[in-house]
Amino acid sequence: MKLLVVLCAVVALAQVPLIKAKSARRRLQEKGLWETYRKHHPYTPWTKFVSSGMESMTNDADLTYYGVISIGTPGQSFTVLMDSGSSNLWVPSTYCSSQACQNHDMFNPSQSSTFESTNESLSIAYGTGSMTGFLGYDTVTVAGLSVQNQIFGLSETEAPFMASMTPDGIMGLAYEAISSDSATPVFTNMVSQVHTQNGSMLFLGEADSSYYTGSIYWIPLTSESYYQVTLDSVTVNGEVVGCSGGCQAIIDTGTSLIVGPSTAISNLNAYLGAQQDQYGDYVVSCSDISSIPSVTFTLNGYAFAIPASSFVTQGYSSCTTGFSGGDFGSSFSWILGDVFIRNWYTIFNKGDSTVGLAQLS
Repeated sequence: MKLLVVLCAVVALAQVPLIKAKSARRRLQEKGLWETYRKHHPYTPWTKFVSSGMESMTNDADLTYYGVISIGTPGQSFTVLMDSGSSNLWVPSTYCSSQACQNHDMFNPSQSSTFESTNESLSIAYGTGSMTGFLGYDTVTVAGLSVQNQIFGLSETEAPFMASMTPDGIMGLAYEAISSDSATPVFTNMVSQVHTQNGSMLFLGEADSSYYTGSIYWIPLTSESYYQVTLDSVTVNGEVVGCSGGCQAIIDTGTSLIVGPSTAISNLNAYLGAQQDQYGDYVVSCSDISSIPSVTFTLNGYAFAIPASSFVTQGYSSCTTGFSGGDFGSSFSWILGDVFIRNWYTIFNKGDSTVGLAQLS
């Protein structure tokens, strides 16, 4: 299933092909290391949103959608996760000796004529470790659109689990309000700098009607930090299984699953016939997928149904649902990650602070 994301504002149209790569979960399973990894590094997606003084990210072994950007003059290419749930750009650097860096492309400041260093450090907290480094400025190019003097992070250390991840780094697409060190996000600078350049799937600038059918349902943001919206309810076969009376949710490309309060997620998975295993994953019989009902998320009065074929993942030896529980005490209680997003043509519209969802064509 495709992941089609649009980031809108007044900027030229560009396209960033999104690459679906083998997940860290599958890589570790093939090496017989998944059970040990899962035991020592529980899945805690809410860690990304609960921090004090540091920009946080989660240990997410199922992230699989990435895009390619370049940094520097001449440009050095990197594969990055396009993350609507964070606002900073960072990539590995040649100053990093961690194994995770050695497995990825590393930015070499000495090979860029436009690089400028700073004396500012950067620390990013993970559920299973951390990334540390420093901030610098250089030209960042996304699908042919160049942003001059863009601030970004260069890693010097990275957590071991990143060695099994496909992307080199992260490019945050959210608002400056949640940016570490108040670093201006790439897209914010792009809006102010790029006016007439023509770019060559993440679309920057406007929606492409060839990728969706019918109406776009526009949902107003309730906060300009993450892409936060009102979730009216979560239902299965018409029965409310979560968010009774309404709650807050964010739509986040940087979280692979759908995450909600532990009690609600337990209730939801019970309706689906899923049982929790020793690692906290909810498992169903792979032969039952066709009989598992859809789950409907109602946002601002619009109902969006997710079929079992989308939220059940067949792993190396079992099938798991795409719903995970966590109580993270934030202004929102649900995270609608890639399990939700990949079912809809999704538009993150900074121009009028809305998220648009439409049926894929």
